[in-house]
Amino acid sequence: MVFLIRLPIRPHFLAGVATVGVVACVGMVGAARADTLVSFRTPSGNIGCVYLSGPAQPNLRCDIRSGLQPRPSKPPGCLHLNWGDSYEMNSTGRVGLTCHGDTAILPNSRVLRYGSVLKLRGFVCRSRAVGLRCRNLTGHGFFLSRRHSYRF
Repeated sequence: MVFLIRLPIRPHFLAGVATVGVVACVGMVGAARADTLVSFRTPSGNIGCVYLSGPAQPNLRCDIRSGLQPRPSKPPGCLHLNWGDSYEMNSTGRVGLTCHGDTAILPNSRVLRYGSVLKLRGFVCRSRAVGLRCRNLTGHGFFLSRRHSYRF
């Protein structure tokens, strides 16, 4: 099993960035590089995602306010962090459960309407009334809905 541990970040920073939608940052060390942050949510507001591309592999994290169904066991190393409501994956490789101290459900995020597809470098996400399905370049991904959630 793959577990990803995300250290807590300042939520007000993410909320401010989310209002912009896409942000380009200049790297402080060495040559300049462009980091991209994109946030989106489903029309119900129950699912929110944050995409980040930077010096490492692009990463996509999606949280579901109603929680993963069925609720997974608590991952090791998730002592004082939230869990059981989030999946995360890189552009290649398997999906992990996320331990986090922040949220990817940002109220000012772009709404990915039902029936829409969003393609980001390394990921494809399809929003439907029945849930959100995202996959990466190697065919791994996840499905999130109020009724059930799973990784593939």
